[in-house]
Parts: sequence; structure tokens; C-alpha cells
Amino acid sequence: MAETVRMTTLVEQGMALVGERNDLRRRLENTRNRLQDPSVRVIVVGEFKQGKSQLINALVNAPVCPVDDDIATTVPTVVRQGDPASAVVLVPAADGGAPEGARSELESDGRERTLERQTVQLDHLADYVSEKGNPGNAKNIVAAEVVLPRKLLAGGLTVVDSPGVGGLGSTHTLTTLTALPSAHAMVFVSDASQEYTEPEMRFLRQAMRISPNVVCVLSKTDLYPSWRQIEDLDRKHLAEVGPDIPLFPVSSELRLQAARLQDTELNAESGFPALIHHLRNNIVGEAARIQRRSVGHDLLSVAENLRLALQSELGALENPEGTPQMIAGLNAAKEDADSLRKRSARWQITLNDGIGDLIADMEYDLKDRLRRIQREAEIAIDQGDPGPAWDQFTQWLEQSTAAAVSDTFVWTSERAQWLATQVADHFSEDEVALPALKVADTGGVLDPVADIQEMDNGRLGPLQKVLIGMRGSYGGVLMFGLLTGIFGMALINPLSVGAGLLLGRKAFREDKAARLKQRQAEAKILVRKHVDDVVFQVGKQLRDRLRLVQRATRDHFTEIAEEHHRSLAESVAAAQKAAATYAVERDMRIKEIRGQLKAVDTLAREAQQLLEAPSMENQPKPSTVPAG
Repeated sequence: MAETVRMTTLVEQGMALVGERNDLRRRLENTRNRLQDPSVRVIVVGEFKQGKSQLINALVNAPVCPVDDDIATTVPTVVRQGDPASAVVLVPAADGGAPEGARSELESDGRERTLERQTVQLDHLADYVSEKGNPGNAKNIVAAEVVLPRKLLAGGLTVVDSPGVGGLGSTHTLTTLTALPSAHAMVFVSDASQEYTEPEMRFLRQAMRISPNVVCVLSKTDLYPSWRQIEDLDRKHLAEVGPDIPLFPVSSELRLQAARLQDTELNAESGFPALIHHLRNNIVGEAARIQRRSVGHDLLSVAENLRLALQSELGALENPEGTPQMIAGLNAAKEDADSLRKRSARWQITLNDGIGDLIADMEYDLKDRLRRIQREAEIAIDQGDPGPAWDQFTQWLEQSTAAAVSDTFVWTSERAQWLATQVADHFSEDEVALPALKVADTGGVLDPVADIQEMDNGRLGPLQKVLIGMRGSYGGVLMFGLLTGIFGMALINPLSVGAGLLLGRKAFREDKAARLKQRQAEAKILVRKHVDDVVFQVGKQLRDRLRLVQRATRDHFTEIAEEHHRSLAESVAAAQKAAATYAVERDMRIKEIRGQLKAVDTLAREAQQLLEAPSMENQPKPSTVPAG
């Protein structure tokens, strides 16, 4: 808290120095806004019913997330510091204007959506965020927010309980992956009943490529005596994904019991002290270090822009003979800076061409992955009857499609980060100081694609089978009855009945084969329709996200170019003005400028100290039980 106050004071000192430079003031205002919201987002994810919600309850020692055998989280629940304890749900605002207290957020396509905050009782939160209380999210809840007065959350730690319905093979995987770039860390929860499954390992690999700050938790150690063997197996799996991924075996029940009994030993046995120590020092502490560096970069950049104009004017006042040469050099630099603002600048060309290529590559990658799934699905359909197994088949298709889209999203995110780095490299070749840049947080999530349509399972009742056989046997009985009538036999006789049975059986088989081909054709049409829907919707939203990256990167560097160009322009004007200053005024102005330069240099030194400050000192692992 003291460090945040210090950085805020430095930012306000910088704002007092910028004078009429509204562009620099706007940057420092953004810096101050970031300092006023020190939120460190940690998303808790995992398969269905792995103990995610109970883990959060144990961390904050409060039943903020619903937990039961038949309850699953359907919307994300955000838990942060606040007093008094309260809860709100966010719902889309009705048409006709935003109510008081509403907030806006960007959707994945860049459009702004207004959300309305509705206060709910904390003990009734399950009626809004769980599958039991809000089946299929019929209440259209976007998210829930809970504030609690907890020491653990006082440093800005914000814990997000991700939806658990459907598991990691469902569209919720996409929602989680799209939220990772805006999070500081991810806590991956898997219980001690078994080692990591293939869907869990695949998700971990994808998550590590987006946000390498991953913490793994082995939950429910109190229920499974063999949890140590599972821990050893999980550590081996984690070593294949990446080095030094931490794994913490914990028991939420022991933690909550320790809090009720105020038992320090039981709390230590629960495994939570090590997890809390890691969250405080490695997650919150690292976020504070990044915040320090970001503030330091912004202050240094502002100080450099201010120093440029002041030193130019001071040089012109102290050395009037060299003023023409200095003005010529500043004008040349201003022309170079002006080229950075034009669309023909190298970084602009790199950005525009790179985004175009990336969109084309993304669309090809998505279509290629889904085309392979479609071919595999059609082969499976041709090899059997899709009707009876349609539920299992659609589940496989949805999981495969979700995996393909997740892979494309991760690949696209990596390429977008690479492109932003290339643009920054080209921009910095012109020796312009760059502040920290983060374009991954583009807002929004991938909306779920419509479910695959149902189809007839192909099962026939006994009466339907009899009617099909009778339709086929009728012609045989009549034909053979008339033929045998030549020999004086009755229309219904053993020969005509036998022929009718044979033809009826043949007709039944032909009808069965025709129905099978019809179901196979219908299944293929449904598969193609689903793939087309995925390509259309996901492709559009990924393109929108890339365009958001393009706009964020373009605006970021354009603003820097504008600041640099204006600083040089003001330096030229200051030097020209200084050349025409009288001697008496010159001495007074020199004294004034030196005082301003001293303040700017002091600000720059303070900013440099922020950049060079060591990380948060490691605190001893907390062994005390949480407060109620």
C-alpha cells in the first residue's frame, strides 16, 4: 500500500510538471487510473466437480461459491476485497438507456455492451450462478461479483471461479482461454482421485502458451489416501508440459475445519499455507513488480519529453551563437518523427501487412482443422448407424470442434503477440523510448456456437416392423396366389404365404437399408452445418479480436509518435523564442528552466529507482488460520 501511495505521488508530481502538454497529462492520468485499481486477477479453472468452488471458499473462509454434489457453476464469480461483504450480479442492461451504476465492456467484436449491476443477498448467490438455481443460465447472468473483508485479498488479489458445466472439452474451454490474456495467473485444479487426464493435459499445454504463470492444485487430499502417488504422477506430467510448474496438494475441508476450530496445526496439514504464500509472493508480488516497471517507464518517457524542450531552450539561452545549428538539427529530427506518424511508416506497413496475413492464416488454420474433423466424422457415419449413438457422436463432435477452435485461438494469440513485438522492434529502431505495451487484453469471449440438431435414432416399434413387412408381403401373396389359382388352389395357400414372407423380409431389409442411408445422409448434413456455423461464427470473432489487436497496437505507437513529434516541435519553438530574448529576461528564464530541469531530473531518478527496485521480499509462509 505504501509503495502504491509513493507511485501515485510521483505520478501527480509528473502531472504538475507537464504544464500544457495534454498528451503527456493524458498518459499520466491513465497511469494513475491503473494504480487506483491494483487488481491481480487469478482465474481458477478445472474439470467439472474437481473442487474449484470449495477451494475459493477455503481461501477466503466464506461460502461465496455454491458447493454441492448436484451444483455446478454456470457463470464466472469474481471475489475481491471490500467492506462490508456483499454480492452483485451483472446482467445486460435493457434497451432504453443505461441505469445508474451500470458499466460498459467491450465484446469480442469491439462493440460496447452495457451491464447492469443488481444487488443480491450473499447467501442466495447460488440461485444465480449455479446450474441448479439458474439452469442453462436462463436469467442471462454475465457474471457475479462478491466483495469480502479479507486480509488475503487486501493486496489486490481477485479470484475468479470459472464455469464448470461441460468440463474442459466443452465451449467453456474457449471462454477460459480467451480470458487468460487479461489474467495475471491461472490456478488449475484437479482432485486426487486420478492422475491428469488427456483433456486436462491438452488444456494445460494451451494455457501455458497463453499465460505461462500457471499454478496447479491437487484438491481433496482428505478423501483419497493414495493422493501422494497421484501427486508424483502429476508432477511427472507437469514436467512434460513445462519446467518448474508448482503443484500444491490441499484439502479444502481441513482448511475450513481449521478456521472453525482456530487450529494452526490442522491448517498447516491442509496444505493451504504454501499455496497462499505462493499467491502472495509470486503472483501478487510479481504483479506489483510489473506495475512498478510500467509506472517507471511512463514517468521516464514523460521526463524525457519534458527535458527535450527545456534543454533546447536552455541551450539557446546560454549559447545564442549555436542556436541556428541547434534549430536545424531539431527540425531534421522533427521531420524524422513526423514520418513515424504517417501510414507509410515502416511500423505501420508491418502492422497492416502482418494483420492481413495473420487473418488469412487464421482462417486457413481453422478451416483445415475443422475439415479434418468433418472427414473423420463422415467416415465414422459411413461405418455405422448414427441414429442410436447420436448423443455420444455429437458429444465427440463438440469436444473435437472445441479442441480445434482452442488450438486455433492459442496459435492466433501467439502470432498476434509476435506481430506486436515485430512492430515494436521496427518502431524502436528510430530510437524513440517505448513504454510497456500489452495488447493481449482485447476483451470479450468467444460466444458459444449453436448446439447440433437432434435426429431420429432409427429405432422401430414392433407395429412399425409388422406394417413394413406386410407392405412388402402383400404383392407376393397376391401374385403367387393368382399363379397357384390356375391349379385350383385358394388365393391364400402355403406357397403364397411363404412367398409373401420372403418378399416381406426382403422389403423390410431394403427399407431398413434405405432408412440407414437416409440417416447417414442427414447426419452428414448436420455435421457440415455445424462445421459451417463454427467457421462462420468463430472465424468472425477471431477476426474481430485481431482487428482489436491492430487498433490497440496502432493507437499505442501513434500516440508515442505524436508525443515525440510534439516535444521536438516545442523544442524548436522554444529555441527560436530564446534567441529573441533580451539579456535581463534571459537570466531569469535560465534560472527558471534550471529549476524545472532539476525537478524533471528528480522525477527521472525516482522513476529509475522504480525500475531497479528488487522484487517483493519473500515473506514467511503463513501458518495462521484465516479470520472468519
